Amino acid sequence: MAMGMGMGGPGGGMMRGFRKDRSVVEHKLGEGVVRRVLGYARPFRGLILVFLVLIVISAVLGVVPPLLFKDIIDRGVLGQDRQLIVILALVLAGVAIADAVLSLVQRWFSARIGEGLIYNLRTQVFDHVQSMPVSFFTRTQTGMLVSRLNNDVIGAQQAFTSTLSTAVSNIISLVLTLIAMISLSPLLTLAALVLVPIFLIPARIMGSKLADLTRRQMQGNADMSATMTERFSVSGALLVKLFGRKDYEHDSFAEKADSVRGVSVSIAMNQRFFMALMGLLAALATAMVYGVGGWFAVGGALSVGTLTALAGLLTRLYGPLTQLTNLRVDVMSALVSFERVFEILDLKPAIADKPDAKEASGIASVEFDNVTFSYPSGADASLASLEKISVGDRARPNEPVLNGISLSVEPGHTVALVGPSGGGKTTTTHLIARLYDVTGGVVRVGGDDVRDLKLASLQHQIGYVTQDAHMFHDTIRANLLYARPDATEDQMWQAMAAAQIDELVRGLPDGLDTVVGERGYRLSGGERQRLAISRLLLKAPPIVVLDEATAHLDSESEVAVQHALDTAMTGRTALVIAHRLSTVRNADQIVVLQHGRIVERGKHAELLARGGVYAELYRTQLGGTD
Repeated sequence: MAMGMGMGGPGGGMMRGFRKDRSVVEHKLGEGVVRRVLGYARPFRGLILVFLVLIVISAVLGVVPPLLFKDIIDRGVLGQDRQLIVILALVLAGVAIADAVLSLVQRWFSARIGEGLIYNLRTQVFDHVQSMPVSFFTRTQTGMLVSRLNNDVIGAQQAFTSTLSTAVSNIISLVLTLIAMISLSPLLTLAALVLVPIFLIPARIMGSKLADLTRRQMQGNADMSATMTERFSVSGALLVKLFGRKDYEHDSFAEKADSVRGVSVSIAMNQRFFMALMGLLAALATAMVYGVGGWFAVGGALSVGTLTALAGLLTRLYGPLTQLTNLRVDVMSALVSFERVFEILDLKPAIADKPDAKEASGIASVEFDNVTFSYPSGADASLASLEKISVGDRARPNEPVLNGISLSVEPGHTVALVGPSGGGKTTTTHLIARLYDVTGGVVRVGGDDVRDLKLASLQHQIGYVTQDAHMFHDTIRANLLYARPDATEDQMWQAMAAAQIDELVRGLPDGLDTVVGERGYRLSGGERQRLAISRLLLKAPPIVVLDEATAHLDSESEVAVQHALDTAMTGRTALVIAHRLSTVRNADQIVVLQHGRIVERGKHAELLARGGVYAELYRTQLGGTD
């Protein structure tokens, strides 16, 4: 057992340490990082204490077998004591069984600590990211954010499992091994320690080289992963096929894969070279111990059992030494992973509830009072480390998008927002649900400043159907229940009937349990919109925002769904954004936005008679006929 454990050391956990980037040891940790890390260990302090005790016991058991071999040979075999041989052999078997059981128990505690920490960190980061405003997601690269939830969280938990166990077990094992060897033969122990630098120097050189190669390998894998993520999404796959760039994509991906292949071969060969060198040095050290020790044993200065025990202990000496040379890298890697997680947790949401926030009144009125708005700068919205490509000065303020918008929508009325693209229509509706906060002025819902209301309460009052309605990769049923978890099946069918999609769903083989695919791409654009309208109708909010809700419908479906929407909006406050002006002719008020300002407002006939921006847009769309 001792031989196996010793020989496994140089090639096992030690190699994992070499693969880590040694540049992390030069990283300067932020103030208070270690204290915060220890705070995460507090809920597991009982488990960690037991875990450490088990590691110490396991280290002690590792030293026992070579000492038992000594007594078996010296007192049993050479002393011709059969009874002692049997007893010591049984003790040796008992130690092996105890060590095996201990390893299982130790792994259970390690898993409980590690997975518990991962759970706490992941849920905390996930909840925090969910609380971030839309501006955070518009700048952040999704892959990098997911990496924080996966790679960095796992790297952080290793501080309390593999790094902690490696440090404690190797230190205890090294100390106990040296004590045992010195007690058996100080001279041979000193001779064995002479070879220590020969082990450590190649370890440090190889560690630096492997760290550089592994960094290149990780970057190459990240590039391949980013390429696959983009090309394997429905939108990416469609773009590749529509432009016929299959050969280009093959060459581009093959180039990245070839780079990773070359680096991986170099890593494999360097690892094999190092393993062969370590094996050679271990064999030389063993040969030296047997040679010198055998010389003394023949002269009677050393027993055969002592020589065997020393050889066994020797294999446990070099593994811990080489692993401890990388301990600082392991510790710093774990702390840097924690710091990267803390970087997200410390990013304060730009939009959050006030301490004295109140529930929404339920009155479905909307008012814009001299509202101005500029999108947040990159420094205010996100983290530079989460943006692979950051263009321009992140701290530079953006130009105003809305200027002096004043608008009132009475309960039960419908207001249409129209105008040229880029005029600020969608941005205006986003301010109602506090997807963004105004730069100046006030947005009121039910007479209350939306910043004084609880976000959950406010957003419960408002329902959106956007131009590109998003669907989760789940069933139709799950996507509908997302709007109203307690809805009955009858209520779902009623909502779909009102949106003119119930017959389509009934005709599907799995009905409500049909999976819609990623982003709903198994449905046509019109079907996806009608399902989104069904979801809105099921939620039945007092305030409705329709942002080009009928944009993807054919003429026949548009008439049917528009009728359903008219029915659904009865008694509700509605803001409708439409480029097709024929769909908003009957609105109570039409507001024309251009360059972030209201340039016209009134009813359809009034605006046509005025001959302004609206009339020009209308004539352009309908060829001059009404």
